[in-house]
Amino acid sequence: MKETKAWYVNGGIGVVLIIFLVVWAALLFVQYMSIVLPAVLVVLALLLATGMTIVQPNQAKVVTFFGRYLGSIRDSGLFLTVPLTIRQTVSLRVRNFNSSTLKVNDVEGNPIEIAAVIVFKVVDSAKAVFDVENYEKFVAIQSETAIRHVATKYPYDTFEGHEITLRGNADIISDVLANELQARLTVAGVEVVEARLSHLAYSPEIASAMLQRQQASAILAARKKIVEGAVSMAQMAIEQLDKEGILELDDERKANMVNNLMVAIVSERATQPVINTGSLY
Repeated sequence: MKETKAWYVNGGIGVVLIIFLVVWAALLFVQYMSIVLPAVLVVLALLLATGMTIVQPNQAKVVTFFGRYLGSIRDSGLFLTVPLTIRQTVSLRVRNFNSSTLKVNDVEGNPIEIAAVIVFKVVDSAKAVFDVENYEKFVAIQSETAIRHVATKYPYDTFEGHEITLRGNADIISDVLANELQARLTVAGVEVVEARLSHLAYSPEIASAMLQRQQASAILAARKKIVEGAVSMAQMAIEQLDKEGILELDDERKANMVNNLMVAIVSERATQPVINTGSLY
């Protein structure tokens, strides 16, 4: 099923025709006291009246005639279309679907809670009406299915930083979710405008343990940066002394200097200076 344009004309023409037929029927009845021809004209006027329809902005009317799809009306206003047709209204406005909080396992098997907001609109009214039973329920069910599927493809978080994660790559995850949703909802004539995660957290039963793991990982990462900086600073200090010839240090003195610098930089507490009045030997 694909949306097509239905036959319709300006509603003002329909109103004029209906009034003309009614007035003509009244004049014939008064002039000739005949019932047959005026009755036929009134029936024609009523028949035309069944074809009058009003379309609101950002809405479409799906027109069917005794089970046959005749097309859709997307223009807003008053129109005259085929009489005796059924016209079903479909909203073309942008809408939000806020999914419920789902409990799933990520790719590593950790239970997590996840929810998303889906922004969508109908772009094919015929598909939305005829290809699915109820396109709004279809969007809701397929959205939750896609969220579950995407959540099981990626880890919640990684402590090495070398892969895509649900928490660390929100934009990428949103694009993946939107693309998967679009593939599922095309059959219903729905376009996915945007998909964003609205809730993401570890399940309560493992949240405390995962928090400790994250804290430990953060401490290790910070320590690594501090050590790298300390080594770089010690290397720069020795190279500067050698370059300018301020001091001539043998390997043992260089090792002692590096040791002191490392202790001073890496230590969590403030270092206490010790003045050496003697010699290393």
